[in-house]
Amino acid sequence: MKTFTLAIRTVTVVALSFLMVQCGNKQNATNQSSNSATSTTSFEGKLPIAYINVDSLLSKYNYAKDLNEKMINKQENARASINEKARQLKKEQDDFQRKYQNNAFLSPERAQQEYQRLEKKAADLQEYAQRLDNENMLEQQKMLMQMNDSINTFIKEYNQEKKYEAIFNNASTLYINPAYDITNEVVELLNKRYDAAKK
Repeated sequence: MKTFTLAIRTVTVVALSFLMVQCGNKQNATNQSSNSATSTTSFEGKLPIAYINVDSLLSKYNYAKDLNEKMINKQENARASINEKARQLKKEQDDFQRKYQNNAFLSPERAQQEYQRLEKKAADLQEYAQRLDNENMLEQQKMLMQMNDSINTFIKEYNQEKKYEAIFNNASTLYINPAYDITNEVVELLNKRYDAAKK
């Protein structure tokens, strides 16, 4: 879960950093071709910049919360499945050990066959656990890309109206005046959009 949350933060920080550059480049091109007086946002003595608190965004954005919950459930289901198979294997191994110590096998060959069967079952369990882990990682990457696309698309649309020169994230900034914080507005709009899409 910690890796998933860290991965979400990293992707979001990268996405927002990328958008800062895009917003700045787009705004420079727009300013050259049109008068800045046509802007729909009045900055009233403030710089035409904004920032988003990544931690707050991820903790309040319903889509990020749903993805995180989905990933946790998937990991817990995988862990439960592996644990159940491991318990069954342990029981069979204990039975084998008991029978072996009591000379309950008809022949050494039969004992060797049972031992090899249990060894193969243990190897299969390891392979199964690795496959589930790989599937979870791929699913996690897919979810991160979906969330990244969701935020990127929204920020581009959002800035068409707001006309910021740059939108920063607090993860790479030492200090920004709280007056430039648009996190709550962005989260509210993202959640409205996500909730509408779910219906």
